[in-house]
Amino acid sequence: MFVTEGNPQTLVNVGMRLSVTAKETPDAMAVAVPRGRDRSGQRLYQTLTYRELDDDSNRLAAGLVKMGVRPGMRIVLLVRLGIDFISLVFALFKTGAVIVLIDPGMGRRRMLECLREVEPDGFVAIPVAHAIRVLMGRRFRKARLNVTVGRRWFWGGPTIRDLRKNAVDAFQGVSVTADDPAAIIFTSGATGPAKGVLFQHGTFNQQVEQIREFYDIQPGGIDVACFPLFALFNAAMGTSTVLPEMDPSRPAQVDPRNIVEAIHDFQATQAFASPAVWNSVGRYCEQHQAKIASLRRVLSAGAPVPDHVLSRIKSVIAADGDMHTPYGATEALPVASIAASEVLTETASRSRDGAGTCVGRRFSGIEWRVIRITDNPIDTIEDVQTLATGEIGELLVCGPVVTREYVTQTHANRKAKVRDGDRIWHRMGDVGYLDNDDRFWFCGRKAHRVLTADGPMFPVPCEAILNGHPRVFRSALVGVGLPGRQVPVLVAEPWPQSAPARSSDRQHLEAELLKLVRNHPTTQRVTRVFLHGSLPVDVRHNAKINREELAKWVARQMKVAE
Repeated sequence: MFVTEGNPQTLVNVGMRLSVTAKETPDAMAVAVPRGRDRSGQRLYQTLTYRELDDDSNRLAAGLVKMGVRPGMRIVLLVRLGIDFISLVFALFKTGAVIVLIDPGMGRRRMLECLREVEPDGFVAIPVAHAIRVLMGRRFRKARLNVTVGRRWFWGGPTIRDLRKNAVDAFQGVSVTADDPAAIIFTSGATGPAKGVLFQHGTFNQQVEQIREFYDIQPGGIDVACFPLFALFNAAMGTSTVLPEMDPSRPAQVDPRNIVEAIHDFQATQAFASPAVWNSVGRYCEQHQAKIASLRRVLSAGAPVPDHVLSRIKSVIAADGDMHTPYGATEALPVASIAASEVLTETASRSRDGAGTCVGRRFSGIEWRVIRITDNPIDTIEDVQTLATGEIGELLVCGPVVTREYVTQTHANRKAKVRDGDRIWHRMGDVGYLDNDDRFWFCGRKAHRVLTADGPMFPVPCEAILNGHPRVFRSALVGVGLPGRQVPVLVAEPWPQSAPARSSDRQHLEAELLKLVRNHPTTQRVTRVFLHGSLPVDVRHNAKINREELAKWVARQMKVAE
């Protein structure tokens, strides 16, 4: 039987955390997933206790080892979020295998290319994924250890049902070190090719500890988790997970009623979701005068969280509750966090005036510096030029949650990693500045700065000026022309109810917006403002603007205008 002794602080294999929780609170609910409705329309759920979830993962781990899975092997996991997903992740951790996680929302072509680069030893996946694997067989020659989660079609290998036939005590624990690989998780690819980030067991353990410490998360809470990774953190922290009815890869398309229902059904105390989900939930609650008063801790990450979302959610949760927006990246998470109460009472007004977006204070394990912006590699920490408080530069971070390398697109390591003896600093690719309270103010992605003849312009401060107009939903700063001589242009997407219906209204609004930005010192160099019916954004969060595509559109509009 797979057991572990000792304090979670001393654990190495992150899979052991589930076993510890199961030993401490065996009969507490670990996870609940929706399973249709009864005749009255009441939502039904399948639930597992921590003992049941740990036993299930041990059976699966025993089956995986029996079929040949060994420590260090790369196994792709393509399974819908649910009990199978959570149990399989912990089972794979326990075997010492390296789990490959990828967001299907990036599109089939890009996903297949990422999987080809990682050279997996096998797939644990739903039938349609296996069908594609077989059809693309030449790309995945090494993938010989394959498990079907669901009905097996025309390929061999066991199903998850076969693995579950193993005895609970058939699995013996696998020893790993903190430096051993645990997972490869791909970046979104929003600002370049998606890269495979190597996570070590020590990285995951430190993420759990940092999140638990910063937010004072105690065992016994109930979390509605709309993001797969946080469901795993919950199991490691003794927090029960409720999975709502939704597609986590399409949060912008969520039905907010499903989220509110899950919160009410379990009187959830915590919930984690992307800003797109909370935008929908906040508007729903406002329209229906609904409350989700059991929530005391709301978390949101993955994209910027607008003030109106913070305000709406803050008004419908517990009076003593708060909404938190952790900041980080796939390569370094968590880095910093700020609460809605601080944003709404202190930083929001400064952000609206072009100061950037304050992402808060760093977690205790994080060191950070703002350094002189350069697009060139930086070999060692001695080569960086640290800037003074208030100066805009690139953010550099170091700490136990900061990953050390990419294992695909490895050429990116030179531009993203900085050596400091045995330590590695990660260049976040974000620009901004530190204030006198050691808070970081985000001013945009380094790749999105506009390089004019009069110096750089940064997107977030500029866009805030335009976003302050009551008819503007969101906007984007782009540059047209060669770097160093780019023309800065702002593109605004009006709120749907405020979109101009006639060309005369469109021209009037564009002129009004141009006057607004020309009269503000942050944006006075902008000479053109265009309206766009729907800015090109990522499918997943409906928030990350594709500025490269937008810049091409602007260039075409300017040629037409000429």
